[in-house]
Amino acid sequence: MADLLDENELAFVMDSMWAMRAAEMPTLDNFHAYWRGEQKLPACIPNGVPTEVRNMAKMSRINVCRLVISVPAQSLFVDGYRAEGESDNLEQWQAWRANRKNAGQSATWRATFAYGASYDLVLKGDPYPVIRGLSPRHMTVAYGDDPNWPVYALEETEQLGAEWKLYDETRVYTLTEGKNSDGERVAKLVQDGVSEHGMGVCPVVRYRSLPDLDGESTSELHDIIPLQDQLDFTTFDMLVAQHYAAFRQRYVIGWTTDDENTKAKGAASRLWTFGSDGDPDAVKVGEFEQTDLSGYLKSREATFEHLGVLSQVPPHNLVGQMVNLSAEALVAAESSSRRKINELETSLGESTEQLFELISIGMGIDPPESPEVRWRDTEARSFAATVDALGKLSSLLAVPPRALWERIPDVTEEELARWTSIAEQGGELDMLLRQLVDGQTSPSEPAPAV
Repeated sequence: MADLLDENELAFVMDSMWAMRAAEMPTLDNFHAYWRGEQKLPACIPNGVPTEVRNMAKMSRINVCRLVISVPAQSLFVDGYRAEGESDNLEQWQAWRANRKNAGQSATWRATFAYGASYDLVLKGDPYPVIRGLSPRHMTVAYGDDPNWPVYALEETEQLGAEWKLYDETRVYTLTEGKNSDGERVAKLVQDGVSEHGMGVCPVVRYRSLPDLDGESTSELHDIIPLQDQLDFTTFDMLVAQHYAAFRQRYVIGWTTDDENTKAKGAASRLWTFGSDGDPDAVKVGEFEQTDLSGYLKSREATFEHLGVLSQVPPHNLVGQMVNLSAEALVAAESSSRRKINELETSLGESTEQLFELISIGMGIDPPESPEVRWRDTEARSFAATVDALGKLSSLLAVPPRALWERIPDVTEEELARWTSIAEQGGELDMLLRQLVDGQTSPSEPAPAV
């Protein structure tokens, strides 16, 4: 058990955690802005420009970063936790359900992909442990030699940073933030602000996106932000060209008028007039050619293609062009995305198993020796072809039909449990009927057909 931190040790740890937080917050805030579509305007708008230009700059922010985050998150769904070789969920799954993680897991995946990491905090509760998901904008974590369990985790419990909770392997410290006599930032324990959490480790699980051997994880938006800026800038230029030059403008040289009604009609019809020295023969009429917007549109299409390549988001999700695609064509279009999803299921699955290990500790039960997380099958494929393939597995390869139920797309654990119950009831009725028939017939008489 770790020793209780004294005042000086606590101040050192808090200063170190605050320094880590200050170093990473600008990057996290930038990711957050792009994720929410609140990134900087695509052009520097000086004072004095028409309001409509500023409005066009705001309208030109087309948020594809949200799509890059949502598409893989929508393809990931933890649907069960069981021991290796077993078909029923373990007791720890009830704690997952009690904490409504079936719905909350999507928020965890989105934060993981947006920031590169996210966290689950697990503390003891009644009747089940309490699980809270936290983004790195609200929790800062320090790791030591063990890459699985952190040494310290600092949670910002107030949005203004007025209260903090520091977790180590044995205790929770509740602190408030203030200033000392020199105006320096200090943390002070609240009254009775130390308690033991009883989890045995720092009770935080980290989920990482694209981890590497340097111990770092990368946001899905890291390579997408430059392309998002390109898209916004091109869209802004196109809107300006469309508003001011995408229509034919006429001009008259050598004639003008002082009549306000005539001027208004000329402005409404995009008519430019230039005065002359009064020579009526000098009047000339002409028109400017309209601006061709096809170059802007092709530039945007190229940017969308690059976005699809870098993010591995299926192309029809980005451009919306999906006409008469067969099931095979759809599978081919999503093959790159599916490879990415399979990699994410492996990485995030390990962290989820670590979460269930914490849940086991909180419930006071031993975790299984070889647990596995069951992911829902969300791959796009023809339902008829899937059922046909499963039928052939059962008939040609003698795979038990019930073992194939969980391979049916989008089937849930609740549906599997209901199907199993119905099948078991049917099996019991069949057994009773056979026993009844056997008891009413002699060994020499054939049993009647049922």
